[in-house]
Amino acid sequence: MRAIFILSVFMLCQWMQGHTYGYDLSSTHNAFIDSFNSLSASEGLKTLGPTEEFGTLKSSINITSPNSHSIWTIPGTAELEWSTQNIGTTKSIRFFLAKDDMVVQELGTFKNTGMAKDIVLAKNISSGDNYQVVGIEMFPDDRFHIAKFSTPYFSVRNKESDARKERSRLLNSAPTPTVPKQVEAPKKVVSPIPVETPKRMEFDGRNITYVKELVFTKEKLKIHIWDHGRQDGDIVSIYLNGFTVISKYLLTYNKKPIEIILDPNKKNDLFVYAHNLGKYAPNTVSVEITDGTTSENIILNSDLKSCEAVMISVNK
Repeated sequence: MRAIFILSVFMLCQWMQGHTYGYDLSSTHNAFIDSFNSLSASEGLKTLGPTEEFGTLKSSINITSPNSHSIWTIPGTAELEWSTQNIGTTKSIRFFLAKDDMVVQELGTFKNTGMAKDIVLAKNISSGDNYQVVGIEMFPDDRFHIAKFSTPYFSVRNKESDARKERSRLLNSAPTPTVPKQVEAPKKVVSPIPVETPKRMEFDGRNITYVKELVFTKEKLKIHIWDHGRQDGDIVSIYLNGFTVISKYLLTYNKKPIEIILDPNKKNDLFVYAHNLGKYAPNTVSVEITDGTTSENIILNSDLKSCEAVMISVNK
């Protein structure tokens, strides 16, 4: 019975490898039988790993650095260390830095060598203890199983970002000067006149270019955004009148719904801020804006030096 079992296994392997792929295994028959007998005698068959339905071993990724004790400092560079199972060294792993399950920076796509060094971190990343690195297998052999791994939470420190936030907080909390009552001018009853908002020329050191002026009849608008053209890893933030509407969002082909409320007494500026360029520059966003009655579809481009914007007014 043992001889029949050995012969059956051998013939199965020969058929799967030699017949399917056209290899000539005749020169390795004896070596295979000797190896198989040795493995059977030591009960080594029990240690073979599980396989998929068609013999494809499951792949896996394990990121060992950063870990829960790691602290990344900005400015500075970061390092990644990882190990894999059933992913060849010619394959690649794509890594992202995430905060509270939101991607804040694409760290890069690296060959599966187990280490990547000198990764430059974005200067606008804020300090925090709730960061993770996410690794994803690129072009897996089994398209129904993609290896991915998320590290435990670790810390990032950025003194310059903290200082900017503190300056902004102090500026916004400064009391508004008031005019003493004894010198108050007599109040006049006047009709409200919409404020002509000057166009914003720059934001965070980037030039702003206005591509269109839109008019709606309602203050509350619904917006959908998605990646225009190729889905290539674009990460953007959307700002309305300088305030964040959505922060560091990874664009896909799926439409992301957003609701905004306009200031009816002035022109409102809406612009896209790019945090990367994806694989194909520039960072391009498809935007659909509607008030339920009127809809507008536009495309906004941005790069690391400039942003495109639209002006939106309410005409009741």
